[in-house]
Parts: sequence; C-alpha cells; structure tokens
Amino acid sequence: MWKLDQVAEGHDPWLLSTNDFVGRQVWKFDPDLGTPEEQAAVEKAREKFSQNRFQVKASSDVLKNLQLIKENGIDLSIPSVRLGDREEITREIAEIALRKAVRFTSALQTRDGHWPSEFSGLLFVQPFLVIALYITGTLNTILLPEHKREMVRYIYNHQNEDGGWGFHIESHSIMLCTALNYVSLRLLGEEPEGGKDGAVAKARKWILDHGGVTMISIWGKYFLSFIGLYEWSGCNPVPPECLLLPSFLPFNPGNFWCYFRTVYIPLAYLYGKKFVAPITDLVILLREELYIQSYGEVDWTKARNSCLKKDLYKPHSLVENVLSSVLYYLAEPLYTSWPFSKLREKALARAMRFIRYEDEHTGYLTLGSVEKSLNMIANWAEDPNQDSLKRHRATVPEYLWVAEDGMKVQNLGSQLWDSVFATQAIIASNLTDEYGSTLRKAFNFIKLSQVQFLSCRLYKPYNLIRENPSGDFQSTYHQICKGAWTLSVKDQGWQVSDCTAEALKTLLLLSQMPADIVGDTIEVEQLYEAVDFLLTLQSENGGFSAWEPATSPQWMEMFNPTETFGGVMVETEYVDCTASVTQALALFSHLHPEYRGKEIETSVAKATHYIENAQMADGSWYGNWGICYTYAAYIVLVALAAVGKTHRNSEVVCKGCDFLLSKQLKSGGWGESYFSCRNSEYTPLDGNRSNLVQTAWTMVGLIRAGQAERDATPLHQAARLLINSQLESGEFPQQEITGASVKTSMLHYASYRNIFPLWALGEYRKHVVLPKQNT
Repeated sequence: MWKLDQVAEGHDPWLLSTNDFVGRQVWKFDPDLGTPEEQAAVEKAREKFSQNRFQVKASSDVLKNLQLIKENGIDLSIPSVRLGDREEITREIAEIALRKAVRFTSALQTRDGHWPSEFSGLLFVQPFLVIALYITGTLNTILLPEHKREMVRYIYNHQNEDGGWGFHIESHSIMLCTALNYVSLRLLGEEPEGGKDGAVAKARKWILDHGGVTMISIWGKYFLSFIGLYEWSGCNPVPPECLLLPSFLPFNPGNFWCYFRTVYIPLAYLYGKKFVAPITDLVILLREELYIQSYGEVDWTKARNSCLKKDLYKPHSLVENVLSSVLYYLAEPLYTSWPFSKLREKALARAMRFIRYEDEHTGYLTLGSVEKSLNMIANWAEDPNQDSLKRHRATVPEYLWVAEDGMKVQNLGSQLWDSVFATQAIIASNLTDEYGSTLRKAFNFIKLSQVQFLSCRLYKPYNLIRENPSGDFQSTYHQICKGAWTLSVKDQGWQVSDCTAEALKTLLLLSQMPADIVGDTIEVEQLYEAVDFLLTLQSENGGFSAWEPATSPQWMEMFNPTETFGGVMVETEYVDCTASVTQALALFSHLHPEYRGKEIETSVAKATHYIENAQMADGSWYGNWGICYTYAAYIVLVALAAVGKTHRNSEVVCKGCDFLLSKQLKSGGWGESYFSCRNSEYTPLDGNRSNLVQTAWTMVGLIRAGQAERDATPLHQAARLLINSQLESGEFPQQEITGASVKTSMLHYASYRNIFPLWALGEYRKHVVLPKQNT
C-alpha cells in the first residue's frame, strides 16, 4: 500500500534543504501497510475511477485523503443537509454545510502545516521523465515494480476512447502525447499487444492512421531524438550560440520568459551536441512500430516542419519558417565546421554553466518537470558519473504522485499555493476559534517557506547552507527574490508574484488573530521584504508580472517555435497576478502604513488602473492561471473591493458583476470550458453543466462586490447548489479541472474542489443576510 511521507534529514544523503525539508513529500510503497479494509477502500476507489474515467477525468486524491483523515483522527460524522426545491436556506443550514467543509479540509493538513495535493494534468510530462530515466540508466532503480505498475495504470486510465492521448487529461487526442505515452508504455515494460482490450495496439493504430511519428510536434521530435527514435536532421535548430549574444539583443536567452529559457538552454545544449543515447534493441523495435515507412526511408528534411493539425495551437509564421530555414541550411553547417566550431564549443560550455547554476539554485528540483527531465539528460550527456546526477536522482520521487487513477508526474508541486488558499478559506469561515491548531501549523509553514536571501543562491553541498552567489548573479538570468514565496517549497527557490501576494495576505490576516490561536507572530521585517520583492515586478502600465520584470518586447511572440503553447516567449503582465498583488498591498498598507506608504499608494493606484483598463467590452477579464473569464472576474472583483470599489461606486465592478450574472445557469451555478483559454472567447461547458469550483469563485467575487445588496437571489441559488452537492464526508465531488496556463495547458489542482466551495460558503454565511430557522 502507498503512503505519503514527508522528506526528512537522512532521507537521502544527496538531498539538500535550507529549512529541514518543510513541505517536501514523497510517496513510498509498503507491502505490509494497511488493514484489509483500508486496502479494499483503495481498490474500490481505483475501480470506481476506471469505470467512470470518461465522465470524470481527474482524480479525487482518494489515497492521500484516506491516509490523512486516519492520521489526524478527525471525526467527519456531522449529519448532512439537503434542501428541497423551494426550501429556504437558513443560517443554521449554511453553518452545518460550512462546518462540514471546514472539518474535512482541516483533516487533510500534514503535521508540518501544509496541505499536500495533486498538481498535474499534462500528459506529456510523464513520458519525458520516463525517457530521461531510461537514458540515464535509472529506470529500474528509481522506479520499483510498484511504481511502474501505477504509472502504467495512469497511462491507461487517461487513454481516450479513440486510442490516443490528449495534451491534458480532458483534451482530444494528439500525436505528441499519443506517441510519447506509447513509447512510455513500451519503456515501462508493456508489450506491443498489451493492455486491456488491446490498448497498446489501439494506440499504435491511432499513430499510424495519423501519419506516424514524423507528424509529432517539435518537443516530441527532440525527445525522440534523444533516444534514437527520430533523427536530429528532422528537427528545427535550437542553436546554443544564442547564449553568446549580447544581453541588449532580443534573442539573448536572458530576455526570454523564464520557463521558455530554462527549457531552451538544456535543449540547446543537447541539440548542439546532437546527443543520442546508446541505441537499444527496444528502440530498434519501436522504430518499426511507429513509422508508416521504413525508418531508413524517412525524408527527415521534409519531416522537420511536419506537424499534425490536431497538435497545432500556433502554426509557424512565414518569418519563423524563414528564420528556421536559414539556421538549418546555413548557420548549422557553419557552426559544425572549423573554425566556427569553436563558437559551438564555447556556447555549449556556457549552456552547461547555466544548467549547473539552475540545478544548484533549485536544489535539483528545477523550475518544473520538463526542465527536470532535460537537465538530467544534459548532465548525463556531459558526464554520466558526476555527482549532479546523483542529486537529480534523489529528487525525482518528489515529482511523483499517487492517486486512485495511478502514479503520475506532477508539473511541480503546489504546496504553498494550496496551503495559503486553504488557510484563507478557513479564516473566511469565522470558525477560527475551533481550528486554532490548524491555523497555527499553517502560520508556521508559511513563515518557514519564505525566501530570505538577497538573491537566488547556491547550495553548499555538504553543510547545507545557502549563500548569495559570488559575482553578478544576474549574468545567469536570475532576479532578486529575497522576501518572496514559491509555488511549492522554499528549497525550489523560484519566486512568484501571486504566490508571494497570497502568502503575504494570509500572514497579515493571521497576524491580526490572538497569539493563543495562531502562535508566535511573524517578524515585521519579513513582511517588508515581501513588499519590496513585489514592487520590483510592477511595470510602467501598472500591471504585475509573475516571475520576473516584464522588460522584453511582446513582438517576440511571433517567433514562438513551440507549436503547442501560446504566450511563452517573454514575461508579461497578468491581470490575475495584478489582482492578487493589489489585495496584498492594500491590506499591508492598512496594517503597516509606516513602511513605504506613498510608494505603495501609488503602486496600488496604478495596478487598479491597469485592472480597470484590462476589462473587455462585455465586462469580462481574461484569466491566465485559471479557467478563464470566470477565474479572472472572481479575483479582480475581490481586488477592486479591497481598494474600496464595489457596485455602489464603480461602473467597472457593475459591468463585471453583470458579466458573471449573465453566465449563471438554471442550476444556480457557473460552468466554463477550457476552450475559453484556447480561443479567447467565453465557452460554456458541454450540456451547460455547472462546475462547483467556478461557482464558488463567482460567489466570492459577487459577494465582495456587494451583490447581496443589489439582489441576493443569484447567491442563494448558487449556495443551494453547493450545499446540495456536498458529500457525506464534507467534501465536494471532483468535476472538470479548473487550472490553466499558456493558453493550452490545463492543470488539475486537486485541492480546489474543497477549498473554494468552503470559502464561498464562509463568505455567504458572513455577508449574506439569512433567516434563522424556526423553532
């Protein structure tokens, strides 16, 4: 049976930490763990998911929930409430549902104060890691038979009915993920005719029916080239020589978006070396299985720009095609010939310097799972015996997550993000007196997770002390991060604006509570440092970027070579990040007017102006990190309320409320499809279904905007839906995933299904006038 365990000192001698591994977690298998009843409950959850996998495609995190509820020993037996069609919601009914939700959420907290939860959804990240482990010779050492069995379960559970796999778990089938998951199954030991009802053969037929793997998009071409399933001559160039460009030129990688940059650099290193792992018998078999013609007869030059239409989000522009052709036909032959090959050697050495710095800066966790796989392969390509690979291998288990649908590779971790939202939701319940121990642990976790160094820093490998790097750390394309919080854990090291803002807001709310509830308060200097960091990310237009200052020209997006993502070339401002920061700065200024008061006042005014100007004609805003217009309207309305703008005094707020109200469904809820993110146009879920998370978002936004004063009827209807959807345990059912990024990448935050309905019920009970129950 699987158990979620917290990483601790001595877990692995190659692991590093600056705060005793706070928030870090791994799944371990113990064949002797669990009673027969507990093992039966896990099997029942697995069977239920498999039977319903085409209706609900995201897991409910059942294994983790069962474990933590047992460990915390919290009684979840508060009787449920159900409302009739015409039954009025009373304060007592709302409070029962609220108490059940708070109790369930509190039961899922770990002893170090965070809320562990699955953060996944993308179906290319697991094959990338499997390929990396296969290349580095660790597939059978890091992955036990139990790991492989659960990984195979996950892949089969998310295979579409047509035999393929989508870009994410709710997507239509595409070549990228179908080919990569097919390869992953074979590397994990599945036979060509394996799987239930011939699932492997069905996948192979899908691939061949759609033209074979020459039709895979560009990232797939690169990863297949690493293991010898594709030829480098069939890839568009990724020249490492860009690393030698002066910083003032747009195509110096320091001007790229951080995610694009940290993928580009190891990819450029591997492309520059034309790295191919030793060809194995299995790879030779796969060459025969995945092409519609003999491998030796493939026209690789033609294949370079081949991509299945189903895979494309951003087709190549004419300018991009001309540039890639110049690089392919002219520059690449030049760089591989003397004396220009000396430039290639210099560029490769520079790339490896950046890769090594990034590894050390993040404690070998890296910025995300794609970067993790690429950096492992690049380190192996340089020297298979170096210590950096041992440190990389030690952190691989932290990317693996087990649920009832199997084992998947997470995008990263969302420990901090989930925990600050869970804490704010409990605070909103006004039941804090009863859950003081929960808040106290959360307060401690958030405090210990703050980055407290002047710049992004290196580990000292043996004494585990982090120091500022010597010299100019910006030469390695990093920014000031002192005072920030990451999405996941402190040791990962990558600062994020909205994570910092939400953490700061949570600490400010907790700091107002009595010490006997939350424990020792935070040092005010830590709050100051968070504010200092946030202010560095505001642009002249008033908006806030996410990771780094937005200083590069937006026209660079026309050169986006990824084919499958949008908005990835350069950092930009985001309305949702700006909304989070606005809330945090407004609350900080109210509680601590003594620190940078005038600057914060100006910053908040500029941010508010940016948010108001970003509103579209129909009253909506585009959301980048949640689906989509619903998420943005929710977080913007909360931000505008934080600066005193409600329906009473703001036309922008009124338009935003009217937009949301126009999308309310007959069920009383809201439901928006991920196609809104792709198409930049509001799209309802099929069948006009409601989504409870999006319904909760909308409730919170409308309540903060003052909708209860205008007309509380829509709020009552939405609350009825939430209350009647609540399960016996106090949790809420898993529905469609609601996270998003870069237009096409839909993300599964498994914690959202409980956090946001709890939050909405807390706001509803607190701010909407409800009658008392007749006695």
